[in-house]
Amino acid sequence: MASRFDYKQLDVFSEVPLKGNPLAVVFGADGISDERMAAFANWTNLSETTFLLKPRHPEADYRVRIFTTSTELPFAGHPTLGSCHAWLEAGGAPKGQEIVQECGVGLVRIRRSGHGLAFLAPPLLRSGPPEAELLERVRKGLGLSVEAVVEAQWVDNGAGWLALMLRDRQQVLTLKPDYHQLLDLAVGVIAPWDPAVDGEGAHFEVRGFIAGDGMPEDPATGSLNAGLAQWLLGKGLAPSSYVVSQGLTMGRAGRIHVEQLGNEVWIGGAVVTCINGSLTL
Repeated sequence: MASRFDYKQLDVFSEVPLKGNPLAVVFGADGISDERMAAFANWTNLSETTFLLKPRHPEADYRVRIFTTSTELPFAGHPTLGSCHAWLEAGGAPKGQEIVQECGVGLVRIRRSGHGLAFLAPPLLRSGPPEAELLERVRKGLGLSVEAVVEAQWVDNGAGWLALMLRDRQQVLTLKPDYHQLLDLAVGVIAPWDPAVDGEGAHFEVRGFIAGDGMPEDPATGSLNAGLAQWLLGKGLAPSSYVVSQGLTMGRAGRIHVEQLGNEVWIGGAVVTCINGSLTL
């Protein structure tokens, strides 16, 4: 028998509707089967859909399951901020000053910030340089010369990200990936802004490609930027507080705010609700 569930659709990493990364959130999803969750996430055709459930861990305020159009993720950034925003907006009351989300990677701390909400970047599951053969495959898949790649690094915190740094923002913006060559990879590309050329709106330009997913380019990516931040800050390649621009080539204007507080790295941004309603599953 079909049941009705409260539902929201939000835009994450933007204060303006339709300029960030959309997210679907389903409330009270404890009774929905894995298969039904996956089918609904595939049907929405959004980069991610989340399902809010009662927490299992005593410290958690809620539990979330995160699905792309094709698979379940243990963690993702914009679904974390969007789900938290939806939970708070629906009347959720955290047990402490911070909100604690339970998901596949464990407990994730979230706090209110001057830019909206921010999550504590989870530890990297994989770091260090990629294998030479894989890097060559990715370089060719992005149509880059050997000289264009300044550095490459695994920044995998559960979503499988491999990151490449380029010298110039325009190189990032003009990329035309061959998704066939990048199949089953999650590849992030970053380059610094030049204030004299690009202005003062951000410090870095980022694009995130997920070949084989229903949405092969992500408009604004929390997990990728969390991994990038740990790499950049760890090597002294970024200031302790900086802003990332993402989604421009898709007609978006995502802004991801990164802040290092002591040994902690926080990834934040604005969230705006676009749709309130219910669905039948």
